[in-house]
Amino acid sequence: QVQLVESGGGLVQAGDSLRLSCAASGLTISNYGMGWFRQTPGKEREFVKFINYNGASTYTADAVKGRFTISRDNVKNTVDLQMNSLKPEDTAVYYCAVHQTRGLIPSRVKETKYYDYWGQGTQVTVSS
Repeated sequence: QVQLVESGGGLVQAGDSLRLSCAASGLTISNYGMGWFRQTPGKEREFVKFINYNGASTYTADAVKGRFTISRDNVKNTVDLQMNSLKPEDTAVYYCAVHQTRGLIPSRVKETKYYDYWGQGTQVTVSS
């Protein structure tokens, strides 16, 4: 049984940093690309960042460019999202997900339908 567990969310002030972590079990993530998405009430889940299977390539949503960094540890089976210079508009539930493939195809990494497994999410709230 594949399980993804996100952690590290919380309440911070604008300009602060947070580091989210996603721990996978039941699956070896070294065979897959991994993504982070976020969602606010009433809106569709939004792509944030993607990292390919070996960490050599990443893809970033415009909204977080220059502020968020994605990394992975295939030995620990984890994927992290470092979020700096947080803004109130970053407030959302953040989800990690396992992509269907290893590589980076921009048109496919941004869409939820190309991800097979999802975590339960972790809340990030940024106050102004």
